[in-house]
Amino acid sequence: MDSQVQHTGIYRWVILAFAWGALLLTFVDRLVWGSLSVPVGQALGMSLGSLGIFVTAFYVGYVLSNVAGGVASDWMGPRRALALSLLPLGICTFLFGHIQSVSLGILLQALMGLAAGCDYAACVKLAATWFDRRHRGRAIGLLMTATSLAVVVTNAVVPKLLEIQSWSRIYEQLGVLTVVFGLVCYAVVRDGPLEGQNVPTTRNLRHLLKHRDILLLALAGFGSMWGTWGFTFWANALMIKGYGLSVAAAGSITVLFGVGAIVSKPLIGLLSDWLGGKRKLLVMICFFGFCAALLVFGQLHSIEQFRLIAPLLGIAGFAYSPLLAVMIAETAGPSAAGSATGFTNAFWQLGSVVVPVVVGMVFQSTHSFFFAFLTLAAGPALALLCLIPVREATRS
Repeated sequence: MDSQVQHTGIYRWVILAFAWGALLLTFVDRLVWGSLSVPVGQALGMSLGSLGIFVTAFYVGYVLSNVAGGVASDWMGPRRALALSLLPLGICTFLFGHIQSVSLGILLQALMGLAAGCDYAACVKLAATWFDRRHRGRAIGLLMTATSLAVVVTNAVVPKLLEIQSWSRIYEQLGVLTVVFGLVCYAVVRDGPLEGQNVPTTRNLRHLLKHRDILLLALAGFGSMWGTWGFTFWANALMIKGYGLSVAAAGSITVLFGVGAIVSKPLIGLLSDWLGGKRKLLVMICFFGFCAALLVFGQLHSIEQFRLIAPLLGIAGFAYSPLLAVMIAETAGPSAAGSATGFTNAFWQLGSVVVPVVVGMVFQSTHSFFFAFLTLAAGPALALLCLIPVREATRS
């Protein structure tokens, strides 16, 4: 019995490591567009304002597949759902490196989104069912560092790769890596011991659609993702066009944004566990700080100022995500954690679908760096208001 407990204790960290790697690759595959959009746009003859259509295409597919991916995680288990996400994502990423028309690019980005949308719910369910309430905050905090590291990797590594090889070659390499990792995940990963009683997925969905706190958390996530991914996709272009920064300089600032996020996620998860599983107050503090930091960043003018505030913006702009994910899983319970995560994340990502186009329209019409960031700050402000009436779950 003791050896079994010890084995489970060690193996759950192996599971978390593979879930982390899967989430990292998924986010790199989609965030790489932020660093490669300009050369791809030039190759296809696209204007700056129209580049957001590829981001929107990805997120349309991503939103559509999130609910299905969450249900699949509850129905077939997160292990199979994870593999079925990574394999087609890698194939479509590889093919995107060979596009010669805007229409084909839009189609492939939508297919990439459809594949990637199944990944998040599977990874969160793996962490939620391998770790109990006493350790779940730090586990999901560590898991979510993958999304922040993806920001760092794409902005630190991809511009340098672009200096020595073509954008199409970069997409090819990412596609192959994603397929290989998906196959390894299928061979190594196992479903968690805290799965709970299997509830029919239709009953799960009906329950979620009527659950007041789940709906409020969905709205809060919509606003927070509006700010986080709106900044991630537009920060470089806004700094380059608004203040004439070089691609390398803008990328280095966004790297600092990601570094702040990497540090904050495991620490806030650990703090939440130390406080006995309290999540709500910490998330509200993050939302308030994120809104304020976006407004401050929008009024800066120099590289030095951007570099000073970017890490603080990264802390506030990403730290909330692991605790919000934990709140969703704990509110829904183990048997419905995948469906709840998929459903809420689908709604959250609507902010990511809309914000690239909205911010692009605001900047194009006003040519104002501040008004673009004021638009971004509206997201976390909404999230803060939605979280106030939410009741924290106490189940293990």
